Amino acid sequence: LAAPTTAAPVAKAKVRRGWTQHGLLFVAPFLLIYLAFLVWPTLLGFRMSLSSVNIAGGNDHLVGFANYAEAFGDPRMWQSLWNTLVFTVLSTVPLVLLGLVFALLVHHLRFVQWLWRLSFFGPFLLPSAVVSILWLQMIYPPDYGLLNGTLGTSTLWLGDPSVAMWSMVLTTVWWTVGFNFLLYLAALQSIPTHLYEAAAIDGATAWDKLRSITLPLLGRTTALIVVLQLVASLKVFDQIYLMTGGGPENSTRPIIEYAYDVGFTGYRIGYASAVSYILFVLIVIVSLAQLRLFRKRAEVSS
Repeated sequence: LAAPTTAAPVAKAKVRRGWTQHGLLFVAPFLLIYLAFLVWPTLLGFRMSLSSVNIAGGNDHLVGFANYAEAFGDPRMWQSLWNTLVFTVLSTVPLVLLGLVFALLVHHLRFVQWLWRLSFFGPFLLPSAVVSILWLQMIYPPDYGLLNGTLGTSTLWLGDPSVAMWSMVLTTVWWTVGFNFLLYLAALQSIPTHLYEAAAIDGATAWDKLRSITLPLLGRTTALIVVLQLVASLKVFDQIYLMTGGGPENSTRPIIEYAYDVGFTGYRIGYASAVSYILFVLIVIVSLAQLRLFRKRAEVSS
């Protein structure tokens, strides 16, 4: 009997090795950029959080976790973290629900669909500076603002600590709901129409179709939107910094703005880095918890 040849496995191994090498060459530019602009700054920032680095000068030496200990004992850090959590809760719920409602409306309305899509998604294309100026100069002024003029009130929407956070939530919802709307609309258009036709034959009402077909098939999209929205809300900075500067009485100052203040106003980059990494850990925990929760729900439903 002839001895079994090993030429074929060797040839396949060489081909596989060649594909791997070519693949690495293609992804090498991205990996270099990823390492240079994400991994390295992340590691450098963590090292800075363990040091006493100060942009005003002075000795830069390692202090261990002293910055973290100071942050956990800082009432201003806890207040800014609480403001961030409040903003996240108040903004995430309407942004998810309104995105779904707007997508359902546009998906079923056949009259000038392009106008509805532009109306809901258009504000999301505006820069944060434009949105801030628009709401500061036209919507929220107590004397001639559109909101007070419509309601017949003289409320200080950005000057009253009891309503300033709600004002920032309202601005953010108007500005960013278009992104969630677009994701939901794309998911709705991917649902097979024969499912609705079969349900109609069985006598299902519009509510039955929404409850038994649409919402379950949008589960993965909802999970994605919730996670993205939570992360985005926890990282809020631009519109609050431009419109209120964290006021009045620090009632709207988020944790990122606090890190900015202590880092670039107080010159304590090491302490600001520690505050930033506390937020980073919080975002990771929230994201992992949400993904695990939705995964368990998907397993139960299947």
